[in-house]
Amino acid sequence: MDHSVHNKLVSFIWSIADDCLRDVYVRGKYRDVILPMVVLRRLDTLLEPTKEAVLAEVKFQLEEMEATELDDAPLTAETGYVFYNTSKWTLKSLFSTATNNQQILLANFEEYLNGFSANVKEIVECFNLKAQVRHMAGKDVLLDVLEKFVSPYINLTPHDKEDPDGNKLPPLSNLGMGYVFEELIRKFNEENNEEAGEHFTPREVIELMIHLLFDPLKGNLPDPLTIYDSACGSGGMLTEAQNFIEEKFPIEGTKRDIHLFGKEINDETYAICKSDMMIKGNNPENIRVGSTLSVDEFAGKTFDFSAQNPPYGKSWASELKNIKDGSDVIDPRFIVELADYWGNKSKVDATPRSSDGQLLFLMEVVSKMKPLDISPLGSRVASIHNGSSLFTGDAGSGESNIRRYIIENDMLDAIVQLPNNLFYNTGITTYIWLLSNNKPEERKGKVQLIDSSLLYKKLRKNLGNKNCEFAPEHITEIMQTYLSASNVERKLSDNNDPVGIAAKVFDNQDFGYYKVNIERPDRRCAQFKEELIAPLRFDKSLREPMEYLFSEYGEKVYETGFLKSIEKEVVAWCEDNDISLNTKAKSKLLDTKQWQKLRELVNNANQLKAAFESKGLSGSSVNESNDFNQFKADVDSELKTLEIKLSASEKKAILDAVSWYDENAVKVVKKVVKFKQDKFDELLHHLDCDASDLADFGYFPPTESAVESKKLEFTTYETNSDLRDAESIPLLYNQGKDTDNSEIHQYFLGEVKPHVSEAWINLDSTKIGYEISFNKYFYQHKPLRSMDEVASDIIDLEQKAEGLIADILGVDLAEIQGE
Repeated sequence: MDHSVHNKLVSFIWSIADDCLRDVYVRGKYRDVILPMVVLRRLDTLLEPTKEAVLAEVKFQLEEMEATELDDAPLTAETGYVFYNTSKWTLKSLFSTATNNQQILLANFEEYLNGFSANVKEIVECFNLKAQVRHMAGKDVLLDVLEKFVSPYINLTPHDKEDPDGNKLPPLSNLGMGYVFEELIRKFNEENNEEAGEHFTPREVIELMIHLLFDPLKGNLPDPLTIYDSACGSGGMLTEAQNFIEEKFPIEGTKRDIHLFGKEINDETYAICKSDMMIKGNNPENIRVGSTLSVDEFAGKTFDFSAQNPPYGKSWASELKNIKDGSDVIDPRFIVELADYWGNKSKVDATPRSSDGQLLFLMEVVSKMKPLDISPLGSRVASIHNGSSLFTGDAGSGESNIRRYIIENDMLDAIVQLPNNLFYNTGITTYIWLLSNNKPEERKGKVQLIDSSLLYKKLRKNLGNKNCEFAPEHITEIMQTYLSASNVERKLSDNNDPVGIAAKVFDNQDFGYYKVNIERPDRRCAQFKEELIAPLRFDKSLREPMEYLFSEYGEKVYETGFLKSIEKEVVAWCEDNDISLNTKAKSKLLDTKQWQKLRELVNNANQLKAAFESKGLSGSSVNESNDFNQFKADVDSELKTLEIKLSASEKKAILDAVSWYDENAVKVVKKVVKFKQDKFDELLHHLDCDASDLADFGYFPPTESAVESKKLEFTTYETNSDLRDAESIPLLYNQGKDTDNSEIHQYFLGEVKPHVSEAWINLDSTKIGYEISFNKYFYQHKPLRSMDEVASDIIDLEQKAEGLIADILGVDLAEIQGE
């Protein structure tokens, strides 16, 4: 958009605010009037030339045809658009015939609004325009506002005009409407400025996205073709894409058949978008209002191209119920099929955390890509994201699954890093993801990362957070870099500062990694000591309030009905101590049977303590045990002797309470496993290793010669979760290495075992993840300056500082130094 046009629009908006609305609306409400009036004026000017013809057709249908309902088709044929107005009014005639009687003007204005076709009436409803007109009439400013909008010195139409002085007035495009919307939010609604980034994408970013989508096809576009924006805002991306195609790739002798589709959740921007579709002759029914995530409006439909700038960092928790039922995903758009480490495929969750839904919008357009058996060209997608889409989420998470699905299916073509402060409401780093399900041969199996963060031109005046923009030559350089599908080394300035563009091409698998747990054996000491047994009286999750109640009321807590009688006091104490109790926790805290059950557990532990002491067993109060295996066996024996029956969880609670990790203790055996030959062969195949390597996977032969003697018996050990380490191992770790070991095993042998000899791989914990790190790939080390350079700068600064101090004090430095 031309800066002079933009400045004229800004002045126009300010004049309405200053002259008409300042005492009638608060600043944040100015847009409630200006936006709908701009849209209304745009529609009104298009209908002015055919007003008489439309009125004649209305009269013919009602009087000659005696119709009870008007037929739309002849009316739209008269206007040449998909909308019409059957009232006698235009905005100009409303103004020219108006008197000082605001109520008459209001009645005429409402008659004018009621005369529109149903599709325009929906736009009027989205803007709540009738209420605004009544409010302005009540405040005696409706005529003043009307005067502003019918002024011959402002052009709100999509066509060129001249003012009464003969000056050219450029048209207002859909993109220009986006600037109007942005200006209103940024200027008059600063307290809600976050909305700007949700609705408006800078012109030059849209231009770059359009070039990325269409330039590689060199005019080899399908006809008809479809373009989709799942977060279309005021429709700028859609209409600019249409303009680009019609200008750059025309079909001789005919007009391209382009169909635009979009969905927008905000009523105002939906109304702007729909009105512009009507103005340009596109089908307004292809633009839908509502949540893209909650309702799959275009289910079963696919598109040739998609371009979008979805909201990022925005919660989708309110839409969770439409996408997931508990932990199960119920929307097929957000379910993907992936293989585990062993190649077994299954349907997995492809939803990110509920605090950020931008990747859901990406999966929405991925689900709408055309399969190659339907369209030989497939589909291309350009989508803007912040950095979290690149790396947020560990292996196996929804975010990682989304990246993995896109990359493993060879849909990720390129990612372009944009400069900071390019958008109006945020200075954070943003990226354009470019997807294609039909890459050219030289790009198959590859992903190109382009860092254009240092390509920008500074603005003379900031627009919100936006302080820079792409110049045409920057877009050209980015496109040349992309089309070359090659690496580009970043240049260095004379000061060794990085400048210009950089690009690197990677194999798809370069972004993948295995996430696997490395385990270490649990080593435990144990001893029945009173201070270790006492905490068994309290539930771990409720220890603080239970300790308080026991110290305050003693044995009374075990009396039936007592805890219920003091419920209010208990709840009040918890609130005073910032302890939150849900219904389940409160019920458990006041359950006398639960208290009695825990008291019985303490009694059982004390009986074991006494038995150990009487028999002088290792682990008694005077004799610490460093062999937990023997200690457990003695506990089992004494439980039988004492005829104490404990559940598995109760016995575990006692053992956990009286034991602790000690690196010098004996390793805790989990079990001894005996294999038959067929099961042993299955294990080796599952672990992809030789029998001699089984210890690396947690299966330890009882002796060194056990494997050689083919005695298929192995010891496994309990793991200590505090010592567990999760390793991220590149999928291509083994690349170029002369070894038959798997990537995980090779990594373990080279990076883990030399440092922790008793560790082993928990291969069943393996998950596959994908992440992309621009910082890692494009970081350039800047050498430190030499000591001589630093010292020289310090001396220069010191001399300058002395001169400044002398000037301030008004003394002659030379005279002082001479003295």
